[in-house]
Amino acid sequence: MSVLAALLVAVGAADLSRSMLTRARVPPRRTALRAVVAGLTALVAVSALAGLFTPAGAGLVALAAVGTAAWVLVSEASFSSPRGHVPALLVLGASLALQLLLSGWAPTAGGPLGTWLGWAELPWSADAERALLLTGLALVQLATGNVVVRLVLLATGAMAAAPNLDRPSEELKGGRLLGPLERLFILGLGLAGQVTAAGLVIAAKGLIRWPELSAYSREEESHIDKVTEYFLVGSFVSWLVALAGLALAAA
Repeated sequence: MSVLAALLVAVGAADLSRSMLTRARVPPRRTALRAVVAGLTALVAVSALAGLFTPAGAGLVALAAVGTAAWVLVSEASFSSPRGHVPALLVLGASLALQLLLSGWAPTAGGPLGTWLGWAELPWSADAERALLLTGLALVQLATGNVVVRLVLLATGAMAAAPNLDRPSEELKGGRLLGPLERLFILGLGLAGQVTAAGLVIAAKGLIRWPELSAYSREEESHIDKVTEYFLVGSFVSWLVALAGLALAAA
């Protein structure tokens, strides 16, 4: 799964770049193009360092490049549209599934990255392929997880395409920061074998958010149902991103 791991690194890097550019108020079209460049640069760099440019590996890397670019461009276009959110999710899912199905052709990761890992004698004994996969999974938990959650919320109608101060997405904005932290905690605890502790993190989120959710039910024009839907859908999708990462790491 070496090229699949490289794809995860590329997608994670692209979405992290997109997030930073969006915060800097760069126009959406430029944001998407620069994010694609960042993702493809990361893909080429890690593929070269891991020695993935064999005859078969180069073809898979090319497919990963197409998948990375398609994911960024299609998802970015769907953010300002009332439709296209499900196709964007399908693009990411198809790219990952294709790499998983063709993983038998992927070369074993090594190259300069493997040489360095052997020389560095890091506290954990991870080979190049494992290190690449864990790096990709960690990156995906950051901005990519937020993008996936946002697309699902838009697809279900729990979030509006255009910003609206009265929408739950504007009232519970803390989840955009808590989500990545929560996913990293779940992934890290799961990899450490502390699945019960990961479950406690999930339970703690509900307890911490409960007073805030309850406050909306006491308002004269209460929209607690919308807030609850936003919270539940967003939380469950966020947890699924982390659990999917655990499943890949255990494969």
